[in-house]
Order: sequence, then C-alpha cells, then structure tokens
Amino acid sequence: MDGKSRKDIYPGLEVDIILKKDQRSGNRTRGIVKRLLTSAAFHSRGIKVMLEDGQVGRVVEIFP
Repeated sequence: MDGKSRKDIYPGLEVDIILKKDQRSGNRTRGIVKRLLTSAAFHSRGIKVMLEDGQVGRVVEIFP
C-alpha cells in the first residue's frame, strides 16, 4: 500500500518514509508512526508523519 491516503495511516503502524534530505536519492527510512502531520485526507506525494524516533517524512509504503 502507498501512503497517499490519511485513512490508511495511524499511530503504531510500521511504514517506510522518505526524509526531506533523501528526496533526491530516494533512500527510505523504516519506523513506527508516532503522529500524523498532514491534515488533508489525501496527498499526492504521501502523508507526512513523525516516527517514534522523531524523524519526519512522507510515507511511501505501509507494512500491515
């Protein structure tokens, strides 16, 4: 699943995100969602989240 719909993402979910500094390279960071930062129901580049370790990025893949 991609991370473009807010309804699919919730705290405690394991996801891959792309950090701002990694947008060009596409390097992914895996972690557990702590908070959702995007208020819109949909975002074309992915919903922005904060991981439990404090890193912030856009969700590119969700692991159920």
